[in-house]
Amino acid sequence: MTQAKSTDRPTVLLQARNGVGWVEFARPPVNAFTRAMLDATHDVLAAALADPAIRVVVLASAVERYFSAGADLAAFKGMTGPQMRDWTLRCHDVVRLLRGSAKPLLAAINGTAVGGGLEMTLHCDLRFAARDARLGQPEINIGFLPPIATTQALVRLIGRPRAIRYLYDGTLVPAEQALAWGLVDELVEPAALRDRVQAYAETLAAKSPAALAAIRRTVTLGGGMTFEDGLALELETVVSLADGPDFAEGVDAFLAKRPPRWTR
Repeated sequence: MTQAKSTDRPTVLLQARNGVGWVEFARPPVNAFTRAMLDATHDVLAAALADPAIRVVVLASAVERYFSAGADLAAFKGMTGPQMRDWTLRCHDVVRLLRGSAKPLLAAINGTAVGGGLEMTLHCDLRFAARDARLGQPEINIGFLPPIATTQALVRLIGRPRAIRYLYDGTLVPAEQALAWGLVDELVEPAALRDRVQAYAETLAAKSPAALAAIRRTVTLGGGMTFEDGLALELETVVSLADGPDFAEGVDAFLAKRPPRWTR
């Protein structure tokens, strides 16, 4: 378990088991983000992504009833434009870590999930949510907008009409509605959430890291390209994989009817 840039109780934890690293928000009672917690999130994420023993990263909460309450608004009182620019640039540093990850990123969303913590999950590959979770972006209610690249990620995820209505309304939606919209990908009974995500993450951790990274890169980058540029990226990626050891090992293992031994 590690923490970043904190001399007090850690606000972001990192725990790893069977190749799965859990990055957990841990600022009770509601996981409200301060600048120190934002910095800790960046640094703990960076540590998880750099750890060769971690194959898959999960964003989660160590607080029972809250995934995230968003920003601690006391930190915003009296904030100037230049100060907000600094805050937002730090948010974008976190976004770039998430979107640039070579490792699969999952989210395990429990309880109330609003604001910044929820925004980070939009940059994950798959979002698992407890059936009793509630999700929302209420920034409109304080005359603001979500700064963790949500305006960019959300429209790509659920489309412009739904994204703009969701941000305009600023209300919380139940997990079933979030599933129907594509905000989350799977609903799980609350008591089973962590076990379900761990089990799925372990199946990914057993796959070729090179292939997982290639899939994530082509889908993440290709989604913002023209179709022809995406084809070029795909071509470049398959050629690179063909020259790597995992592809040859995968073919050999399949033909020999044995489990593959991937390069780590």
